[in-house]
Amino acid sequence: MNDSPVREQAVRLATVLEHAFPSAPPIDPGDSQEIGVLELLLLTPNDLRTFIEDRYAEHALRVRVTGTLDRRLVLLETGGGWWTMADLSGRPHSDRAWPEWTRSRLAIDQPDSWLSAAVLDESAVERLSKPDVLLAALYHPENFPLPRFPLGISDVARAARATMTGTVSLVDMQLGTTLEDLLKQVTTAPPDILGISATFGQHDLLEEVLDAAYALPEPPLVIAGGSLVARNEGLLLAKYPKLLLARSAGEPTMQGLLAYWHGEIPLTDIPGLGYNGAPRGGGLGIAARRTAKLRTAVAAADILPELDLLWLTLQMHGVAQLEMSRGCTNTCSFCPRGHKGIWIGPDPLAGCWILAWIRRVFDEFPQVSRTAYLVDEEIIGRGEHVVPRILALAAAFHRAGFRWESSCRIDQVTHPDMDETWHIERVAMWRTLMDLGLRRMLFGVESGVDSILNRFNKENTAEQNAVAIRTLSALGVPTRYTYITFDPLMTLEELKETHAFQGRTDLLLRPQPGLPAADIVRGVRDDGWVAEHTTGRALHTGISYMLVSMESLIGAAYTRMAAAEGLTGAEEPLMGRVACRYLDWRIGVASNWAQRWVDRHFSLDYTFKSLEKVLDDAPRHAVRQARVVLKDAAYQVLGDLIAAIEQHDLEQPEQEQVLASRIEAALEERAGSLRGLMASTVREVTTYLTGEHATTLARVYSRWEAAAGWELINAGDSCAD
Repeated sequence: MNDSPVREQAVRLATVLEHAFPSAPPIDPGDSQEIGVLELLLLTPNDLRTFIEDRYAEHALRVRVTGTLDRRLVLLETGGGWWTMADLSGRPHSDRAWPEWTRSRLAIDQPDSWLSAAVLDESAVERLSKPDVLLAALYHPENFPLPRFPLGISDVARAARATMTGTVSLVDMQLGTTLEDLLKQVTTAPPDILGISATFGQHDLLEEVLDAAYALPEPPLVIAGGSLVARNEGLLLAKYPKLLLARSAGEPTMQGLLAYWHGEIPLTDIPGLGYNGAPRGGGLGIAARRTAKLRTAVAAADILPELDLLWLTLQMHGVAQLEMSRGCTNTCSFCPRGHKGIWIGPDPLAGCWILAWIRRVFDEFPQVSRTAYLVDEEIIGRGEHVVPRILALAAAFHRAGFRWESSCRIDQVTHPDMDETWHIERVAMWRTLMDLGLRRMLFGVESGVDSILNRFNKENTAEQNAVAIRTLSALGVPTRYTYITFDPLMTLEELKETHAFQGRTDLLLRPQPGLPAADIVRGVRDDGWVAEHTTGRALHTGISYMLVSMESLIGAAYTRMAAAEGLTGAEEPLMGRVACRYLDWRIGVASNWAQRWVDRHFSLDYTFKSLEKVLDDAPRHAVRQARVVLKDAAYQVLGDLIAAIEQHDLEQPEQEQVLASRIEAALEERAGSLRGLMASTVREVTTYLTGEHATTLARVYSRWEAAAGWELINAGDSCAD
């Protein structure tokens, strides 16, 4: 790592400090320990500023640290109106895209150097300090025991720092901050701008933070974003008239908000913003909701995060997440997001500089699997250059020493409109991706029933799904499949077909590493060849989460379809959805109890899944097998549900309680069997775990083992009632 860009920046920082404060004891560039401290401090500009202020308290006047991780800018006041200004990337100051506000407010003595003296007027010094921005991510730790790097607020932090305006702090409730801690921070040292990220299941937390912020004598400017906020916009604006909402990508919205705070633009010019009332300076009444235009190109130009919270995420046994593209190529009916059908994939190599920084943090945690989780909805995308793009991206991660996981659509494997040559090229692509560190890929199969796929607008068929699954398994591509088992518009026949598809044993094939690509393409379409190479394992063992029920999300096309059938009810803000009955009341009862089964086992299953992400080799395999035990039990439950349904007539909805009692008895019996099987399974898994991993599993398993009853995690918000 001595020649890494991270080390180079730390050495430059040491050089800057010696240059600015020659009478202070220097930091030796050859001292790995001291330079290592600087490397980590560079990740968090607020901590770096504090470090410099403390170490050089007798020498420095004022210190400012601004800019993004790749162009961190350090400014040290040296007296007489002069400052030392250092671009730690080593690029000349003239090469920076300086924000408009800097014009005439600072003068750089040597703009063609990375290190120069500069003169700043007081308004520039103030602009570098204000506003004080706090970005907070909410979280229910009892439902998700292990953390994930908070991309949402980290992306927004980068956008804010790119403007060189104010200071940005990040706090994530995943990482040890309690609700009480957050409320205290907001109320005792209120920021100028409070940004809150909330997703499904966090509406209660969001309201508590908003209540506390707006109870202050002088509330901060508050903006909320995230998937839940987009669904609950009307409810939130009615209760909190002064609240601002990020309706799309948060980066341009935050940049506009900073300019608005400084009085440079009106509220109406902030992109992607939702709010109540008239434009700035207008009347007092509450008008229709307003939103500025979403600048898609701006939102997609830079989608990398700041890494302030990565060290703490890994320290708490979490996983590293990145996003290398945005949007999706399809318009699934159950998805309410505004970017449906829009996919943007920036040049991956332009952003891969960040891997050196991520690797540096991983160096502090050698026991953690070097796996990056790319949370793109569609990592491959569309267009004639997508294959070279994904291969270049994979090669960059491979060179950096990372394995990686992501998601894409089934039509990246098989496509009925494409010829054999295309499919042979895709086989080669998937094999190359595995050579370049692909650890697993998630595919949204969602169904194996054509009528359901049409209703979901998946734009693929059950046969296409089957051929793709065979292809991926024959290639040995590690996969995860998502599958929606229940939806309010389904028939009993569709549910039976769903059960049959999940139980198919002709889809998961033995890997054929030496077989020519053309033989793979033809073989997976030949029933005889398939029978010869099947593993005999049922598809459900490869489904990520079993017994999933459709959520009728606010704003989704599917929800409108359910409404047309008279099935929808009131909005349920906790999960950003609409209450929804089932066309077949029996399936509605089954879905409700399936969700109770899922919720009773969710924490344990999620813990297994989280451990799998941070482990390698035999420990990872043991955890994966433990998840299969849960999947097998869930598949048996699905069979029990169908058997119970068939004992009741569709025209007898008054039998609902009788059916519920019958299902509850069946689930109790399954839970009893699972408890005994899981005891031996956990004992086996624990032999592969040490330290905090073993402690975490023991804690969650103990709670799972003691569970009784069938409570829903979001009891007030079941859409399967």
